[in-house]
Amino acid sequence: MRYSEFWELVDEVFGPQVGRSLAADQVLGALGDRTSREALDQGEDPRSVWRALCDAMDVPEQDRWGSDQRRPARR
Repeated sequence: MRYSEFWELVDEVFGPQVGRSLAADQVLGALGDRTSREALDQGEDPRSVWRALCDAMDVPEQDRWGSDQRRPARR
C-alpha cells in the first residue's frame, strides 16, 4: 500500500474530516502509542497503520478497503 492509498482509504471509509482528525488525534496502542500520522511520518508501513486504525475503530473487514476496485484479491 502506498501512502496515497492510505489517505484515500481514510477519506473513503471514515469521511475526509473525521478520517483526517482520527489520523492526527487517535493514539493507537498497536502503533506504540502513536497516532497514525506520527507512525507514517516515522516510516511505519501504511498497510500496518491502516490495519491498526481499522482495528481500533472496529471497522468490519468487508468495509476496510473502500470501493471494490481497491479490495485485495482473495487467495
